[in-house]
Amino acid sequence: MYGTLKPLLFQLPAETAHTIVHSLLRSAQSVPPVLAGVDRWYGVDDERLRVRAFDNAFPNPVGVAAGFDKNAHVPHGLAALGFGHLEVGGVTAERQPGNPRPRMFRLPEDEAVINRMGFNNDGADAVGARLDAGPLPDVPVGVNIGKSKSTPLEDAADDYLYTYERVADAGDYFVVNVSSPNTPGLRDLQHSDALEDILTTLLDAGASPLLVKFSPDLSRDGIAAGVDLAEDLGLDGIIAVNTTTEREGLQHPNRVEDGGLSGAPLRDRATDTVRFVAERTDLPVVGVGGVFTAEDAYAKIRAGASVVQLYTGMVYRGPSIATDINRGLLELLERDGFDSVAEAVGADL
Repeated sequence: MYGTLKPLLFQLPAETAHTIVHSLLRSAQSVPPVLAGVDRWYGVDDERLRVRAFDNAFPNPVGVAAGFDKNAHVPHGLAALGFGHLEVGGVTAERQPGNPRPRMFRLPEDEAVINRMGFNNDGADAVGARLDAGPLPDVPVGVNIGKSKSTPLEDAADDYLYTYERVADAGDYFVVNVSSPNTPGLRDLQHSDALEDILTTLLDAGASPLLVKFSPDLSRDGIAAGVDLAEDLGLDGIIAVNTTTEREGLQHPNRVEDGGLSGAPLRDRATDTVRFVAERTDLPVVGVGGVFTAEDAYAKIRAGASVVQLYTGMVYRGPSIATDINRGLLELLERDGFDSVAEAVGADL
């Protein structure tokens, strides 16, 4: 079905197509028999896929990355597509329109997307109320927290705290996003003093499980310092990685657009970063970047990722991507003699 629909969607602006897909998911989840049918069609239930990480039980290791469901409108629809967890947001304390359109660009020859959305979202009050209205699906739902654009960097900790307090009751885990390239100055918060202030403020407020998401553009020394800080503060996990500002090797003319690059060009770099992080910590790692196939997910798992996330892969492969990856993972586990995904985590370290 997606093979027929994809060319039509790709004739539309990327953000328009995304809105249409969102509308279809919202329609499906509003009709319980339809949602149940979607779940039966796409779900893969096998105990070998189950994973435990940062105090959550995942029915399978394939999740939706932050950015797809910014405002927590379609958690049930995404869970019905076979995903084992989903991350809503980025959510900011203030409601934000984001950057001017166009702000999302496909690069089909590269199987990539560039976005400069700018944390467009309904704001913490609205998203928190929507999450609290529940019930949420029976898979872990994380909340990705970003900084409001108008908040000075020196006030960032209080800004993150405001958002956390409004989503605290509903989230199964919380992610400090200091690595998006689309909010001016945000990446400066990855440096240890500023990041420590934010994380300590959230920990003091009871934020748990708490994870931090790093940029692939950080130096190895910077990532190592971030890992050390996460361990010293007692965080629950690390997400590797966010989008990149690098453009090396791209073919499509849209490569000149500003914003964060995601998709296939980030695949190997993200996997290398997962490995680099996993070699330095026993904290669970979430692998993100260029996950399109079971082989992509498996490489990150063997490199040390307990679970993986995707977004751009769904743009190019369609709604069956979680199903296809999970079925493929079962074949790869059997081929290599692993009894479960958990057993394969870090096999290449």
